[in-house]
Amino acid sequence: MISSRPAEAEDGAVPGHWEGDLLIGLNRSAIGTLVERSSRFTMLVHLPRESGYGVIPRTKNGPALAGYGAVTMANALKKTVTDMPAQLWRSLTWDRGKELSDHARFTIESGVKVFFADPHSPWQRGTNENTNGLLRQYFPKGTDLSRWSAREIQAVANTLNTRPRKALGWKTPAEALDEYLKSVQQRVATTG
Repeated sequence: MISSRPAEAEDGAVPGHWEGDLLIGLNRSAIGTLVERSSRFTMLVHLPRESGYGVIPRTKNGPALAGYGAVTMANALKKTVTDMPAQLWRSLTWDRGKELSDHARFTIESGVKVFFADPHSPWQRGTNENTNGLLRQYFPKGTDLSRWSAREIQAVANTLNTRPRKALGWKTPAEALDEYLKSVQQRVATTG
């Protein structure tokens, strides 16, 4: 529950608290979105179609073949998390979608605590909702998101991360994140 999320995650003053969601497209295609609250740094998670999509008929409680079943999503998030320094992953706040129902395993394997927003409360993940709006400039509603490769999706994330933001004093998310990482390295160097 979001009520047990650390207070430091609320105001965005301490880096390392992320918000996540899915950007949903045509035929249940999706891209995972992760946004760091203090820097607005965005990471996009490529979710290609799972084998069998369109071949195996969909059943009510059958496997999710669109690319974002719970196991697939947790594995993709874990891979994304391990690409960044550990101090950048204090928590992840997600909506109540079933795609993150494997959150307990994700937390055990990655060390990242997962919190869930209250039902029908998108403002509790406002940074992510705003970023998803920006992403719709590149991935309009009604398009098949599975047609983009991981490289193309990363190019869009890079574009957003090099876009100056008023909330950051016109710095880019990449600059804000880089400043934080340099300050952490300096602290380690002076105490080591």
